[in-house]
Amino acid sequence: MERSRARRRRLALGTLLGLAAAAFAFGAALGDTTSTTVEVVEKLPPGQLAGERIVAGLSGTAVSPRLREAIGEGRVAGVLLFAESFPSRAEGRRLIRRLQAIRRPLALRAPLLVMVDQEGGLVKRVGGAPTASAAQIGARGAAFSREQGAATARNLRDLGVNVDLAPVLDVARPGGTIAATERGFGASAQRVAATAIPFAEALQSGGVAATAKHFPGLGAAAENTDFAVQRIGLSKARLRAVDEAPYRDFTRIGGDLVMLSTAIYPAFSDEPAALSRPIATGELRGRIGFEGVSITDALGTVAVEAFGGPAKAALAGARAGTDLLLFNELSQAESGWRALVAKLRAGGLDRGQFEASAQRVLELRRALAGP
Repeated sequence: MERSRARRRRLALGTLLGLAAAAFAFGAALGDTTSTTVEVVEKLPPGQLAGERIVAGLSGTAVSPRLREAIGEGRVAGVLLFAESFPSRAEGRRLIRRLQAIRRPLALRAPLLVMVDQEGGLVKRVGGAPTASAAQIGARGAAFSREQGAATARNLRDLGVNVDLAPVLDVARPGGTIAATERGFGASAQRVAATAIPFAEALQSGGVAATAKHFPGLGAAAENTDFAVQRIGLSKARLRAVDEAPYRDFTRIGGDLVMLSTAIYPAFSDEPAALSRPIATGELRGRIGFEGVSITDALGTVAVEAFGGPAKAALAGARAGTDLLLFNELSQAESGWRALVAKLRAGGLDRGQFEASAQRVLELRRALAGP
């Protein structure tokens, strides 16, 4: 069924949705909006159904034939861009227009999800807003956070980026990597919620989807999970009372995406959070009540390679109930996609659960205005 959240978002975007008409000129329009996402997804063949669960990274400004084919055949729902894709604003803008212009199957002619990590401080892929780190924003308060969020939305919209993998909602515990790198808005759940949520609200009001990360909380991690396996030894009670708390606020404001951590939380599971059903479905959906799109942190990093590689991670993420599987490289994304398709055809994945995830992704794509 169509979610009221998506309808409310389309109304809130107001005049921004008028930009979708221009997108038809280069084949990235909203497509057949007369059919509900349920009707569309139920008719998708396994390859396109699996594609609604995949995001592939692109470093640089060249769209390879393999990526063009993957987009054209509906094997990816989104693209993650890095700093190398923006040698200048003009080149980055042209790249995104080329990506959105790739003609896709009629049912999937909604905008691609074009993502960047634009947190501020040390983690920025393009110049401009935000002009402060999360720690600096948190120290200055909600009003400044809202200003930074609105400016970031304008900055990214100008380029054609429609998803920001921010803000970080991790509670920045002293001694942890989040605090050390100034990626956290505060050292308490209350401070994080009070100053990160306005940033997210302003992003979404400006037509850019916000992504809260890294559920259920990475503030106690000593190192970045891109570079090392991390085990967070906090109790369920502590994680729920402190680390998960900001996500309840994010859910209440209709936040678009939540990124799940690839750290391991033994209190819940021996698998990385993004690949753990007790966390991705039990905690995020059941306990928190989040109804938007969930996405993994990067698969193919050290933390996930230790788990078994992209194909195994893709299957585990799908079974866990995480909607989007994020791969930094196209080759990894292709490996994950092939594994999903094979299992879908063999009946080794719950089709109903799989379709529910694809519906959430397609709803988000339809709700976002084109570049």
